Amino acid sequence: MPSKGEKYYFVASLAKGLRIVELLAANREMSASKIAGHLNTSRAASHRFLTTLRDLGYVEKTEEGRFRLTFKIVELGMQKLDGFEIRHTVHPFLQEMACTFGETVNLGHWDGNAIVHLDKINSTEILRLDVGLGAMAPAYCTGLGKAVLAFLPDLELEDFLGSVKWVAMSPKTITNPEKLKAEIKQIRERGYAIDDEELSLGLRCVAAPVFDYKNRPTYALSVSGPTQRMSEEKIHAIQLKLLPLCRQISRKIGAPENRTNNSVNRQPNPEGGNEP
Repeated sequence: MPSKGEKYYFVASLAKGLRIVELLAANREMSASKIAGHLNTSRAASHRFLTTLRDLGYVEKTEEGRFRLTFKIVELGMQKLDGFEIRHTVHPFLQEMACTFGETVNLGHWDGNAIVHLDKINSTEILRLDVGLGAMAPAYCTGLGKAVLAFLPDLELEDFLGSVKWVAMSPKTITNPEKLKAEIKQIRERGYAIDDEELSLGLRCVAAPVFDYKNRPTYALSVSGPTQRMSEEKIHAIQLKLLPLCRQISRKIGAPENRTNNSVNRQPNPEGGNEP
């Protein structure tokens, strides 16, 4: 029987098993006793969960007696990423931008409240920020996220602003919804977003949305690099190439040619502003 307050279909044992996977992902290696403490359960119960996960191939035991995840988890993650056909469509465009500007180029996917990194081309420079594939980042303080937020329908944007947990990732992070709305207005007008050290000090990026067949900003592309290389002049040069490239990708994945004015998510044009 489910505990008081739990939904009737909730499987507590399954939830604990998945919680163990999350704990091991965050801590790399853990003992059965330590995991038991996190789950508020006995060491014996924790060990049964871990042994089951080991038999299924998701967990292995080290020589020191601690447990860690196997590469089967990575395999599942890569299968999920490979399911996004857009990665194959967009990768040549990422390479083009990376070769032109020498900075890291990212493809992000809007999952409803955050940005998931689907693909990237790393900068060849030693100084760079390396975000792993599949990593999630807050939408309100990243170029990819703000590029999507700016072209969501107003009601969807308001829902996001009212539900997001505002955390200052750096001293420059915008954590006030009214200030973010003011910036979103500017992004809509010029067609691209800038993360000016809002996610991490020393990092600056410029991003633009990619629209799907429903004319929704489901994806975004960004070019990021350290502030000393990402000058105003370079950002200007990047956006001149990034905006038409994102429009090209949008049409390639089925974005409608004839766009209406019944929502804010009109696609930006390379000269700035929205296409009528």
